[in-house]
Amino acid sequence: MTEAILDRTDAAASAEDAGVRPWSGATRVTFRFGFLYFGLFCLAYPSIVPEFLGLTREWLPDWVNYGAARALRPVVEGVGTRVFGASVAANTASISGDQAYFWVLVFVVLVAAVFGTLLWSVLDRQRPHYRAVQPWFLLFVRLCLAGQLVSYGMAKAVPTQMPPTPLSRLLEPYGNFSPMAVLWNHIGVSPQYEILLGSAELLAGVLLFVPRTALVGAMLALVCTTQVVVLDMTYDVPAKILSFHLMLLCLVLLVPEAGRLANALVLDRPTGPSTTPPLLHSPRARRIAAAAQIALGVWLVFSNAYTGWERWNEEGAGRPEPPLYGIWAVTDFSVDGKPLPPLSTDQLRWQKVVFDRDGATVQRMDGQLVPVLAMVDPGARTLVMAAPPTAVGGGPQPLGSFGFDRPAPERLTLTGTLAGQPVSVALTSVALEDFPLRSRGFHWVQEYPYFR
Repeated sequence: MTEAILDRTDAAASAEDAGVRPWSGATRVTFRFGFLYFGLFCLAYPSIVPEFLGLTREWLPDWVNYGAARALRPVVEGVGTRVFGASVAANTASISGDQAYFWVLVFVVLVAAVFGTLLWSVLDRQRPHYRAVQPWFLLFVRLCLAGQLVSYGMAKAVPTQMPPTPLSRLLEPYGNFSPMAVLWNHIGVSPQYEILLGSAELLAGVLLFVPRTALVGAMLALVCTTQVVVLDMTYDVPAKILSFHLMLLCLVLLVPEAGRLANALVLDRPTGPSTTPPLLHSPRARRIAAAAQIALGVWLVFSNAYTGWERWNEEGAGRPEPPLYGIWAVTDFSVDGKPLPPLSTDQLRWQKVVFDRDGATVQRMDGQLVPVLAMVDPGARTLVMAAPPTAVGGGPQPLGSFGFDRPAPERLTLTGTLAGQPVSVALTSVALEDFPLRSRGFHWVQEYPYFR
């Protein structure tokens, strides 16, 4: 069984020994451009090649993880200033993959690939084909694509990429959601759906690591990446550059097999052996190379599973709920012993307070939701609130400090100071089951659609 997985037939080698026709000029130029463009992109884009480091990425300095991208920074920023007349310094505080910096990086790679193709075509115009280089290029593309699919697939299979809907979002008017937030909460509200999406991406990545199943993996990967491109484009997700290039990498892998796929799927003809030459000529060498690829895949699956599970328990829904977890409605708000009426124009009084795993949120009387930092000490029964930093490197700004009492699970009393004034706040918990988004669940039998 193992030998059947690792070994490849010698049909491709036999075809090569029998002689092949030279490639057309257009095919050779296309190969040169694809080799340079996709090779440079995979090396330069910061999240592709470093993915192979797996767990070791956490222990290595940034210059190892992002060496190529860091080395190109002067070039990219210079091109942004001189060609586009704009500052395109990379925003390291953002996780957006569609920053102006990355668009200029793609432009630099494209220009380098075009000029490199012209020079290569002039200097090497007599070469009839690139069959010796082709399998190594396809291997590089396949592994880069597989690594990304394993990474993103595991982030959904262990559902951390789209976490469950935060409690504060239950109070947010739907019209205030950005398109990306709609998508994230749409998927996050159903972890089963997210796991299925991730499992498909993960399966495609695993199949790509095994030479015998790589073609099936590329086909599945094309379906997965195309869906991601459509979602990124229609929901304005800032990962368009990467998702679009991953879809192109799928096509790069499938184009050499286009004729065989057409014969099998459309024309109902025999497919025949692959015309792509083998990576190595010796069967034993091919088995060793296949085993190395599978081992790399195992390493990446293990690394991403480990970090995903760790993230789930430390940052995701696997964490324990905080002591005051829930949505609390304010029933009484007194300042210096005098009750404040619930007026929508009051800037001090609260309407609700939300304590979630990722922090807290105060809903003002006008409905505005204000994120705050909440430090709760259950033993001392104290609560300290602060405003999040407004700038990188800045510190939180104190808002108020309270002692709290919880005479019943559904009741909470805060006594302390807010904005320098003595306050007393009485709150009642809001039943989370009152929100259909959390309580509706699944039903086999429905006489009428539950649509609200």
